[in-house]
Amino acid sequence: MKVIKSLLVAGVLASVGTSTVSVQQASAQDQAAVGVTEDQLGELISALGLEPEKKVSRYDFAFQTVVNDEEWELSMSAILSKDGSGVWLMAWLDPLPTVSAEVPKTALLRLLAQNDELGGGKFFSYIPATRRFVLQRTIPNEELTSAKLRVSLQDLGASVVQTYPIWSVSNWNPTGIPAAPTGRSTQPASTGATQSAVNESKFEQPIRK
Repeated sequence: MKVIKSLLVAGVLASVGTSTVSVQQASAQDQAAVGVTEDQLGELISALGLEPEKKVSRYDFAFQTVVNDEEWELSMSAILSKDGSGVWLMAWLDPLPTVSAEVPKTALLRLLAQNDELGGGKFFSYIPATRRFVLQRTIPNEELTSAKLRVSLQDLGASVVQTYPIWSVSNWNPTGIPAAPTGRSTQPASTGATQSAVNESKFEQPIRK
């Protein structure tokens, strides 16, 4: 009888041990799925050698990227979604002209049409508070690392450069047909032409170097 009781106790203990391990594994998986916190997002950006400036819950920073042998410096922002499930990345573009006559309807339609072609969850939008266009996307907040963040920023930056003829207000004309950008060769920073605008932060205008 004692032998049977001992076996039963051993079985219960083994079951409890297995259950504890399962709970720990589930907890670890849940923690990984939660992703980074707001402070950790800032740390990831800093780990890329960038200097984020926090405004409430948004991190603003200048991001340099090279596309087609051209070096660009872009004004970007990153913000954790309210539910923490994703991270919004934004590249700030040009401001909307204050004179309605300078805003061809066909140019705006081209921006909307481009949203269907961008892919990767990227799309153009307009921020009324700053009167600026942005190109943005969201990435999952799961196992996010500085390396993954850099890839996402580079992808967003490449789309900014590739769609420059469409979103650049300086290219707009009464017909709404964008003019092709000139001077595509790499130039020193001191002579780089301004290619986009910034948000309300203190950043210098993003330039094509």
